[in-house]
Amino acid sequence: MNAIGSYKDLEVWKQSMDLCQNVYSLTAGFPANEMYGLTSQVKRAVISIPSNIAEGASRNSTKEFIHFLYIANGSLSELETQLELGVRLNFINERQLPVEQIKHIRKMLINLIKALKNKLK
Repeated sequence: MNAIGSYKDLEVWKQSMDLCQNVYSLTAGFPANEMYGLTSQVKRAVISIPSNIAEGASRNSTKEFIHFLYIANGSLSELETQLELGVRLNFINERQLPVEQIKHIRKMLINLIKALKNKLK
């Protein structure tokens, strides 16, 4: 395990879990016929964020942790794109988008990646 006690101690993991809850509530308003389409994609993307943080933190090396943080960041971008599509398709209102929450998590991921890369030097 890295210098942290548990991935559950990471603020970025906690915040991404909160995002999961918010996005699940948001997708409850998507049309029923999208259950296996966009709704499913959105849920997979949002779940991938804390899951990859947890998996990376549980790996044996800092390099692996960084790799999984990049995957989490990619999933965050995927989520952002899918939610924007939800707006374009009129499934949700633009005001419902968790824009600030996504920005905050992205900033935390990038800062954690930078800190871990500095640790490797």
